[in-house]
Amino acid sequence: MGARTTSLQVAKLAGVSQSAVSRVFSGASASPETAKKVRKAAKQLGYRPNVLARAMITGKSRIIGLIVAYLDNQFYPEALERLSNALQAKGYHILIFTVPNTTDRIAGVVEDLLDYQVDGIIAASVSLSSGLTDLCVKAGIPVVLFNRGQPGSGLSSVTSANIKGATMATQALIETGHSRIAHIAGWEGSLTGRDRQQGFEDAMACAGLTPFAIIDGMYNRDTAASIARQLMTGDTRPDAIFVGNDHMAFAVMDEIRQMGFSIPADVSVIGYDDVPLASWPAYDLTTVRQPVNRMVEATLETLLSSINGQEVYPQTIEIEGPLIQRGSSKPIKGS
Repeated sequence: MGARTTSLQVAKLAGVSQSAVSRVFSGASASPETAKKVRKAAKQLGYRPNVLARAMITGKSRIIGLIVAYLDNQFYPEALERLSNALQAKGYHILIFTVPNTTDRIAGVVEDLLDYQVDGIIAASVSLSSGLTDLCVKAGIPVVLFNRGQPGSGLSSVTSANIKGATMATQALIETGHSRIAHIAGWEGSLTGRDRQQGFEDAMACAGLTPFAIIDGMYNRDTAASIARQLMTGDTRPDAIFVGNDHMAFAVMDEIRQMGFSIPADVSVIGYDDVPLASWPAYDLTTVRQPVNRMVEATLETLLSSINGQEVYPQTIEIEGPLIQRGSSKPIKGS
């Protein structure tokens, strides 16, 4: 393997100074004629600029670190793709770490990201301790929480309007004549899960109804399936189930059907997220749509404003999404 081509070699072949090569590849001012010569020479020599070295000089890596707890939930691969595409359109690259939602593992990942000299961090479905938050602040690295709120953290967060969305889903079940309504909640350790449960409880209380059951599904498919079997076994069963996200709702529907029950004739099911699989005929899931594009836009606007030196105060951004009526629940009048 030959030695790596240097900027000095490119400069000599192009007949320009080494600083001119640096200006061309850093995006600084350079005449069109100089840029053409430099890029032609670089292509001929197979030269690639050292992005990390440039980051050490400029203090900007143009890399955004993203931490996510899991990718089996169908919401996150789609959201990460949109985040990545939007960042690339603005000249950034994304460095993704998947990590269990435990303090020790997240701490290690945050320290790795700081070592990579990332310009900012997006934390999706994970929580950062106050110590990690302080570490990022001291390093001058802005952090935005995506699809996860964390009160008292001092961090900006972008979520859907979870309480309102869950209230809307529950009201839809009530309006179609259901009264024995169960809720398979998201993980109680997440604000997202707690808010959706709060919306469910508010709607039930407003209608003067007592929840048939509220059980933590842990955002886990197997757990949700087990809960569904438990709920549908016995003389008294729920006539509707609001599930904390689509990922669990699919498992709930599979389990109910395997037990010989019909959806929605025996029990209506509503989820939350509106991932692409929800519209497939096999599920045809009624669900609350998370407005992913607007959530991505708000996340990037908040993060990049901070990166670009604007004073950004911690803010909680909640974006409303609609209820998408499909065949897993009885139709609402007028829908």
